[in-house]
Amino acid sequence: GLDRIHRTRGILRCHDFTATPFIPGGKSKRQGEQEQLFNWVVSDFGLNDAIESGLVKTPRVVVRDEAMPDAKTYKSRMYHIYGDNSVKGDLNRRAKPEEPLPDLVRSAYRLLGSDWQETKEVWEQRNHPVPPVMITVANRTETAARIKHTFTEGALSRLSGLPAPERTLHIDSKALAKAENSETPIAEVDEEAVGEENAKEGGTAGSERKRGKLTKNQSAELLRRQVDTVGQEGQPGEHIQHVISVAMLSEGWDAKTVTHIMGLRAFTSQLLCEQVVGRGLRRTNYEVNPKTGLFDQDFVNVFGVPFSFLPHEEQGYGPPAPPSPKQKIEPESEKKHFEISFPNVERIQRDIRPFLTLDWDSVGKLQIDVSKQPTKAILAPSIDGVEDESMPHEISAPEVRMQRVLFEAAENLYYELSERDDTNSTGKLIGNRAVICYQLFERLREFVDSDKLVFVGAERKPRNFLISNNERKIIGHIADSIRMANLERLAPIFNTEQPILSTGDMERWYTGKPNGLATKCHINRCVYDSALEQSVAQGLDDSDLVESWVKNDHLGFEVKYLHGGVPRRYIPDFLVRLDRDRTLVLEVKGDPMEIDYSKEKYLKEWIEAVNTHGGFGRWSCDMYKPGDDLNRILAAHTEQ
Repeated sequence: GLDRIHRTRGILRCHDFTATPFIPGGKSKRQGEQEQLFNWVVSDFGLNDAIESGLVKTPRVVVRDEAMPDAKTYKSRMYHIYGDNSVKGDLNRRAKPEEPLPDLVRSAYRLLGSDWQETKEVWEQRNHPVPPVMITVANRTETAARIKHTFTEGALSRLSGLPAPERTLHIDSKALAKAENSETPIAEVDEEAVGEENAKEGGTAGSERKRGKLTKNQSAELLRRQVDTVGQEGQPGEHIQHVISVAMLSEGWDAKTVTHIMGLRAFTSQLLCEQVVGRGLRRTNYEVNPKTGLFDQDFVNVFGVPFSFLPHEEQGYGPPAPPSPKQKIEPESEKKHFEISFPNVERIQRDIRPFLTLDWDSVGKLQIDVSKQPTKAILAPSIDGVEDESMPHEISAPEVRMQRVLFEAAENLYYELSERDDTNSTGKLIGNRAVICYQLFERLREFVDSDKLVFVGAERKPRNFLISNNERKIIGHIADSIRMANLERLAPIFNTEQPILSTGDMERWYTGKPNGLATKCHINRCVYDSALEQSVAQGLDDSDLVESWVKNDHLGFEVKYLHGGVPRRYIPDFLVRLDRDRTLVLEVKGDPMEIDYSKEKYLKEWIEAVNTHGGFGRWSCDMYKPGDDLNRILAAHTEQ
């Protein structure tokens, strides 16, 4: 843009004072190099230089905790929380605000919130006029809404001080749009400030608006002013304690009172880490200590932002390799007699009776590894990408009463059993919510007091803390048994636009994966994900018990399920038509894990619902493992 102006009008001199004078793209970087400065930069005083010289606060990142570290990086799982396997998939999806956050995220908030509370008490003792501020940078608007709900109404709503709704600022594109449309209340409106705003618009300070009513423009403007004046005495944002944002805090916003940062998004470059951490690095004061002649040390504690992240390109030199050949995968019209149809089930509706019982014989044992439960974290200053562990700062988890833990778990279990669109097995709880929640509380108490819940190494940590840290895993474990024991009605809910799908509906696609011809299949070729799948595909083609089969790839056949309290999607491996009325769903698994048995359980519920409906023939399912006799499995389902 400046070049075009220069060519047209002529620019005498241009000075660039950007805080991040780096090339934004990564394609121009050579292997092993970090972000490059723009070629016109004469002098750059980088963030690490500013930290080392004491011009800004020193960030302290998590270096270790009591729990088992990440298997790849050997760092604390709270060092980059979003990258943890138990977190990324859960946060990277559409979810309702009332859905509980992953256990690791809530544990991290308890630790960081406890440290924030200690900081607040110190500031109050020193008569500081405004509170310290925690900022959260989330990956998407749904995650930000869940965080706000967790603090204002959910599991962290009783954390001392921090969850105050009137001191929590939720700012993202959706929150701003709601403010502009006056669809939702924002932080408590100061009556005097509203009166001043009315006077500016030609109204009077004593008008009806003074009682907290704002126009659409005033609502949006006040929200923006709160963001811009966080921590500034006498301004709309002076009492804000927690700012929850989606990407909007990555640049262009600073507040001197930020003491804690929670990062819940992907961090793919050092520049992005510096931008997010930089939101909390402005010093509270710049007064020189008369004894040392230097600034006093000032810190900001950081969870979830891998501040010493050093990116590099995994690319060599020379010309790029040619693209690998692609194989076309599509249905063949001449093999239409091998077509397989299946119901397009959106979810399973379960009606659950109001008086809840539990068959303890059907409840399996739940074993929780204590070594993965952090009760404290050690932070260390990070300067020039290196953590200085000679200056550790320890944060410990706050104490929590068992009764509170179980009541919060009962509320989340009620939600888990209620009707939802994101899991295969939904339930409709019939009866008064308070009565049902009390029953759930009793069932949970019976479960945690029984020998069904086993902690390995529990003598090192309080039992109530371990239960709180693994709440979603516990309620996910017990929810299925409650559903099964109290079921009144089971029915599949079909997709209204396309209730039935078939192999003929698959659109043409291309792949570079191993594949082979398929004789008894409507699709021209079968794509293999493993040698075991190739062996099974060949066995299905050769078996006299099989009329037709298809690899479930790009067909749209999936089963929604829960594992560890997290909604997921399960795509079985094969659909096998044994005769006109019998269809087998076959899963091929080399070494089954715990999650595979969760998939199998929800698949059986799906099959039970479809068979109860009666309009799609008889369905069954099975799992093939190395060493199994495929024809024996097929024969067993043919005889049913």
